[in-house]
Amino acid sequence: MKFHIHTTGCKANQWDSYVMSNTLRNKGLTQGSLAQADVIIINACTLTGGAEKDIRQFIHRARRLNQGARVVLAGCHAQVYPDNVFGADLVLGQNEKFFIDQFLEQTGSFVKRTRTFPMEDALVDGPPPGRTRVFLKIQDGCDKFCAYCVVPFARGKPRSRPFGEILRLMKNFMEKGVKEVVLTGIELSSYCDPETGMDFKGLLQELETAETPVRLRISSIDPLYVDNEFVEIIAGSTKIAKSLHIPLQSGSSAILEKMGRAYTGQFIRNLLEMIRHRIGSVGIGMDVMVGFPSEDEERFMETYRFLETSGVSYLHVFPYSARKGTRAALWRDDVSDTTKRRRVRMLKALDENLRRQFAQRFLNTEAFIVVEEKIYHGSFLRGYTDNYLPVYVPYRKGLANVGVKVTIREIRGNLLLGEINQVGGPGSTA
Repeated sequence: MKFHIHTTGCKANQWDSYVMSNTLRNKGLTQGSLAQADVIIINACTLTGGAEKDIRQFIHRARRLNQGARVVLAGCHAQVYPDNVFGADLVLGQNEKFFIDQFLEQTGSFVKRTRTFPMEDALVDGPPPGRTRVFLKIQDGCDKFCAYCVVPFARGKPRSRPFGEILRLMKNFMEKGVKEVVLTGIELSSYCDPETGMDFKGLLQELETAETPVRLRISSIDPLYVDNEFVEIIAGSTKIAKSLHIPLQSGSSAILEKMGRAYTGQFIRNLLEMIRHRIGSVGIGMDVMVGFPSEDEERFMETYRFLETSGVSYLHVFPYSARKGTRAALWRDDVSDTTKRRRVRMLKALDENLRRQFAQRFLNTEAFIVVEEKIYHGSFLRGYTDNYLPVYVPYRKGLANVGVKVTIREIRGNLLLGEINQVGGPGSTA
């Protein structure tokens, strides 16, 4: 039997799909294309209306290309909205999806409405097919209940993976040739080793001397957790990538307060200055939401001007959409879709400028990248620098999952091009 799995949403979802795929392969199934699969799985995000549209479109495409396959809807959307499943044959929630092999012959919804989930067993192998990085979920769940956010309902109460298990997984990944692990979670700042009480900063310090792949990267982190101690840990590390992703959401303090975010725009500005002062080459990305209820033009422009002068490296921009069950979904001072689209376009144009400005700082400098497998534009391979710049190098056979030193030479269109100086590097195999 063949299966195909499609993942939408965050890095935590990427990890969940990785575990689900390994579960099915261990039961004798093989992973294949959408058109040839007997079982088609979508592990689906539900954070925005756009995420819901992606589910609908994917299931429609799956039905059109492969009429004989069974369609499974799993994960966040299924957990929160189990009655809105777009005709899926099987519906599995956050816990059930990790036992997907036990449900394959069944039909219907098996979602348990709860916010208490265990941390799933980490069934791992080498890198996922076609990838060189592994997303390792060390924490799950959130109890912050921001006004717009359905994630606490989708992911449940916070829980953390034991430190001893993380060490075992890191050693396993290293032995299987993985070069980079992204530490991910829904609220990484709430990480707490269930056995010792060690927090996320303590975990990072322990991993510095442990057996791990050569590069560790941190996914999205609460800005309130990023203090001097945290920045010093990153600055002094030989493993942790010098890049951070911060869920800003808005540069307007008034909007942040209405969202239920416990910081101001000025707090974030001061934080960014502190980070850049200590780590001059740091790459910083930010999530930004436009069109939140009551965001008039003046408050939007506060956000625009904030981002224009903040020195961040890139933006992840998305329009607000009401999610049933959240506080904001009950508010009536919404922003029109036309206005949201215009604001998204403005911030995406700003994002292009910020990316280019950041990249220009590193022209004619040397960097280390781990080359990915996918071929771009017919003749380039890509890898990411320590500070999360995507660098493209000429295709060469045998470079996938190999570390190389490059000199960043030019920006051609939207591509940052590098020249290979040395094949091999820390933890590399050439």
